[in-house]
Amino acid sequence: MKRISVLRFLFLVLALVLLAGCSLSRSGNNTTTRGNVIGVPNVISTVTATQLDAMAAAADLQTLTGTAKCDVTVVQINYKTIGVQPGEMTNASAAVLVPSGVGCKGPFPLVAYGRGTNAFKAHTMANPEDPETIRLMIFFAAQGYAVVATDFLGYALSGYPYHPYAHADSEVSVIIDSIRATRQVALSLGLLLNRKVMLTGYSQGGHSSMATQRAIERENSGEFNLVAAAHLAGPYYISNALIDGVTNPINGVQAIVPFEITSWQKVYRNLYDKASDVFNSPYNSYIETLLPTLLTPTVLVNLLPGGTPAEARDAMFVASYLNNLATNPNNATIIAGKKQDLLGWNPQAPTTLCGGLNDPTVKFSINAQAAYNDFRSRGGANVNLVDVDTKVQLKYGSVLASNPTLYWNSYHGHYESPFCTQVAKDLFDLYK
Repeated sequence: MKRISVLRFLFLVLALVLLAGCSLSRSGNNTTTRGNVIGVPNVISTVTATQLDAMAAAADLQTLTGTAKCDVTVVQINYKTIGVQPGEMTNASAAVLVPSGVGCKGPFPLVAYGRGTNAFKAHTMANPEDPETIRLMIFFAAQGYAVVATDFLGYALSGYPYHPYAHADSEVSVIIDSIRATRQVALSLGLLLNRKVMLTGYSQGGHSSMATQRAIERENSGEFNLVAAAHLAGPYYISNALIDGVTNPINGVQAIVPFEITSWQKVYRNLYDKASDVFNSPYNSYIETLLPTLLTPTVLVNLLPGGTPAEARDAMFVASYLNNLATNPNNATIIAGKKQDLLGWNPQAPTTLCGGLNDPTVKFSINAQAAYNDFRSRGGANVNLVDVDTKVQLKYGSVLASNPTLYWNSYHGHYESPFCTQVAKDLFDLYK
């Protein structure tokens, strides 16, 4: 059985998109305690503007970020939020990035961020060496934005028993409660906020940020002054992506799609009777509890099939299940996926969708283009679509020419994200 390299697998899983759609049918639960901070915020470290410039230069991003204006303090908070089922109270953790220094006194707008997919349960955004956290520091916090980036349910300090992956409702509630928690601790951190809120996220986080925008504008506009939103390379039409993936599997199909299906089985409890209905042996014996994992990357890689996306798909999934997924509109997985779709509503705040035309992981035509077309079909003059593929090709065209496998494996998780983050920053600068 073919295996994928540790580096390639981690890249695919971190990069890959996941689903979420949203309603805030649960948003009214325990509103007096949701967002309350548990314990004392944990100040991790302060990164100086000089150090941030060095980080940006090391990542070859300073032409996009500009010179850092602020020092940034990384703080971890633990806060109350709700679980998936009615009446469940639980907790989640988040990173708060606090700008400081001469000329950075605030008040600041607050950017709420949804991170990309991560395979590892201990992962936290409150890590100043994490590449995604570095990107948030150099593009936003160092330029005078406060940032809160949730770890989501089931990760880091969260006591929730699993991560409801690509589940819109819980992604929304955990982001909204992270905003509430940040407001609660702001004074103790010396953080002055100007009450403006901006939403963004990348990959899985792009889906969760769009779902959160929809929820805030429908149900929470009195609580949050949402002034702009930028959703980056996210999966907004998940049910269609699942159907397309049967014949055109994405990189990472052996991790991302099982993560979605087993997550929805835990949430809705009706996708299948037993794991062997969906997954081939030996994966059916452990896939339901595999992700997110406490295993090492090497061990995790060896528990999943490798090869081409088509080979990995065929090794992981029962053939009759795939056929039913592609042809039966009443397939329980498709019904669950439709609950995560983010079409059919009208964004109110200025909104930008960003992605790369040739993204092999989160397909531009199925997701960003489809969402944009849907919004514009009902007017949507406040919604813009940005394709950064030309910029990706200009910067990394030599990699494509010399090592196309590396290029396509790096497109979504590495090449595309800085350009889309710059697009988000340019939008937010208009409204800060």
